[in-house]
Amino acid sequence: MEFTPGILRAFVHPSHFDSLSFCLQPVMAKMAVTFLAGEVKQLSFADSQVSAEIKALVRNESAHVESGGILTLSFDYCVICSGCNFGPFEKWGESLWFPTIHEAARQESAWPEIDERYLEGRRRHILEEHEKLAVLNERQASILVVGAGFIGVEWVTELQHFFPKLKLTIVDVLPRCLGPLPERAAKYCERYMTKVGIQQVYDIKYDPASQAFWDQIGLPMKAERTFVCIGVKASNYFMPAETLSVRGPGGGGWIHFNQKLQVTLRPSGNEPLGETWAEGRVFAVGDCNYGCIGNPPDWIMPPVPKVSFPSEEQAAHACASLRVLAGSKPKELKNTYWPWGAGMFVTSLGPRDACFVLGASHQKGSGYMVNWWLPAAWQKELIERTKIMECRDSTVGRLVWHFVHHRPFLQ
Repeated sequence: MEFTPGILRAFVHPSHFDSLSFCLQPVMAKMAVTFLAGEVKQLSFADSQVSAEIKALVRNESAHVESGGILTLSFDYCVICSGCNFGPFEKWGESLWFPTIHEAARQESAWPEIDERYLEGRRRHILEEHEKLAVLNERQASILVVGAGFIGVEWVTELQHFFPKLKLTIVDVLPRCLGPLPERAAKYCERYMTKVGIQQVYDIKYDPASQAFWDQIGLPMKAERTFVCIGVKASNYFMPAETLSVRGPGGGGWIHFNQKLQVTLRPSGNEPLGETWAEGRVFAVGDCNYGCIGNPPDWIMPPVPKVSFPSEEQAAHACASLRVLAGSKPKELKNTYWPWGAGMFVTSLGPRDACFVLGASHQKGSGYMVNWWLPAAWQKELIERTKIMECRDSTVGRLVWHFVHHRPFLQ
């Protein structure tokens, strides 16, 4: 288990990784859940039977499968929570921010000698990247961060705090940083970056092959290291092609779904919804799904940000539907919706500053900055710590977060 929202700091402060990660198997055993470490190679539906073909990562006696062996599991219901990747320009979406775990992706990885499917492999990669950054810092190297969204702003400010000798530049095609957020929050972050000496260039398209681009951003000799922090890419390689989008961020490949979060076939023409796949027994929640239902401007559900809160909210909705389907009394499944928490964003500016936006919607510039500076940084730290505690099935963490997604008074 790796808490992705906090992973940026691990690369500049490696000991932080220990507070972001843990092994899943002991926690699953505590919860009486059978845990199988492996890669799903194919999810299929035929003759009213839903099954998954899995390549085992380690030997599993209960499943009677050796490491590297293929196991086929049939099941009544399935919830897909496979997330996404963060390298839109890479074939497999590879980036530092998410471990390279798929077998095919590892064969073409930029770091094939590191096996990030294991905790120690991931830790080794983080330590190696940290050492590279330390060398660049001693050389006072020029670093370019492409994309002034959440990841880009957080990454460049983490670099500045922990490696202050670096000469940092951040660029974006939009006229300001943090495009979706309200003007006040964007200006706050811009002022912080200016104060700590981070050069910002907006309204410019990233074009590394053009010398004019480098001249325009004030780096005629180019940057010694470039970090691309824009966009996401789907990694639903195991799904039938007819369930995946042909459009969307990173070139498509996102799982189509309906208002019940059930996987559907790709809608035909301009139809807002496709037919339900696998008799409605397979659900797709969080970053793996298409993120919206319908077509603009007549959305059934407008695009939901690919961040943690909506993913967990949708998982809670899918679990509620599973209880209904597995129950003895017929009952209508409830629709999912654009979660209120999808409009909450805490953008850290190094470990000692941040800003918190509340009430944002799918409309650009919506929401209100309601917390900033040290209190917002402490707020993000509290969220991270208690969320990890909850994921580890800690009583304190569960008490803190239970009513966030189980609200008897609020849909």
